[in-house]
Amino acid sequence: MASNKSKDSLIAWLPDLLFTSGRFENGLALVCDSSGVIVKLARVDDLKDEKRVPLSHRAMLPGMVNAHSHAFQRVLRGRTEYRTSNQQDSFWTWREMMYLAATRLTPEDIYDASRMAFLEMALSGITSVGEFHYLHHAPDGKPYGDPNLLAKEVVRAANDVGLRIALLRVAYARSGFQVEQNPKQVRFIESDATIYLENLERLIGDVRRGTSPTVREGSLLPGSGALPHGRASAPPDTAWVGVAPHSVRAVPLDYLREVVAYANERRLKVHMHVAEQPAEVSACVEEYGRTPIALLVTEGLLSKRFTAVHAIHVTPKAIPSFAQTGAMVCACPTTERNLGDGVVPADEYFKHDVPICLGTDSHAQIDLLEDARELEYHMRLQKLERAVLDSESQVSSSKFQVESRLAARLFDCASTNSARSIGSPGGTLEPGKAADFFTVALNDPSIAGASTDDLLTSIVFSLSRAAVREVVVSGKPIVSEGQHLIQEEVVERFNELQKKLWS
Repeated sequence: MASNKSKDSLIAWLPDLLFTSGRFENGLALVCDSSGVIVKLARVDDLKDEKRVPLSHRAMLPGMVNAHSHAFQRVLRGRTEYRTSNQQDSFWTWREMMYLAATRLTPEDIYDASRMAFLEMALSGITSVGEFHYLHHAPDGKPYGDPNLLAKEVVRAANDVGLRIALLRVAYARSGFQVEQNPKQVRFIESDATIYLENLERLIGDVRRGTSPTVREGSLLPGSGALPHGRASAPPDTAWVGVAPHSVRAVPLDYLREVVAYANERRLKVHMHVAEQPAEVSACVEEYGRTPIALLVTEGLLSKRFTAVHAIHVTPKAIPSFAQTGAMVCACPTTERNLGDGVVPADEYFKHDVPICLGTDSHAQIDLLEDARELEYHMRLQKLERAVLDSESQVSSSKFQVESRLAARLFDCASTNSARSIGSPGGTLEPGKAADFFTVALNDPSIAGASTDDLLTSIVFSLSRAAVREVVVSGKPIVSEGQHLIQEEVVERFNELQKKLWS
């Protein structure tokens, strides 16, 4: 009886094509158990008593993982695309607009803005997100009764949309080296490392216990129905906490050492903005006599758990030493081009086997496949050549059939590499991994005519977001036929928020 009951709890998802081991296969089913773990990939003819879910005219891929997000910045989209003065516009002038929004958002506003960002991620095939969260206090800088109130609002938003979330709690101590404190940053600042670590530890405990702010009527947890008012209690692999020293300019070295040591002792993921802007590099050299990468390397602060976000303005000499630490780089090409940050030297990182993951950062656009293709396209513009990041693509006896390693490499950046960066249980479709996946419509115009051999290339370089049809997290659908269950309400409330902020 126990065996039959176990079989009854298994679900077999049956797409036309399933992406596994670097290629699309037909005739395969993904079988997961009631806990949302992949049990096996089986031939459809070998299925027995599993509950079958047909996915006709669909290709299934592992859910993508967004390794770097500032969810509240979704409110800025379309509000900063103009010159602010007769002087050169840059990241630093954009930052003033970001502060304008950051200082006005209530906890409920942050929840609504985060839900909008996470909804858009879900609709594009993202199943996990690393949220680089630095809004801690009330607008006047005073701590809330719960110092993690805003972090929990973001976690609640992810839970309600159905995404997994790594809440990367940001340490932010100052405005910069020998720079007066900026009053617009008072919501970020925890000037003492002890206070930051106390609040971090409290957040870790609360998230593990599933303690969040009250859930609004009609909000959702992954795969559940509407919940009454109460507490959001998420499985431990749905939400977890990491450490995020903001940058070398915002965190002095002693503070940085203490925070990273804490993370290393507890094997927590560490994310940090590194060398995003030339001014940051210059300030670091002025303060420490070393560039940011050199500082992190010589201080022994890098490890396999460390992800350097952006890492644009680095020297070729620095990359080999960086590579020896096992650390990763998170590129955010759509944001980096929007802010005029520069181009991540992806070719040099790949040359030295530094893994690259991807993030949507400021959410000027939320489309991780766009970030993947821009990683390559930015190289093409710099080098004046094509397929810069390709690696040993195989050409068959027919000149029209090429097995492209480039598309696979870029998709790995959006899936397996990003999953490793934030500690997500997804990222690949194989037994023992989370049943996190998305499907694309094979009859969508953006990939029409693609063969099994070049389908991944068509998806990576040409897929329209409208082609994403189903998104499943932990074996539970959060998007069906291109629609999210709470989509209408999320968009409506976000429209109200934007009117309030900008009218």
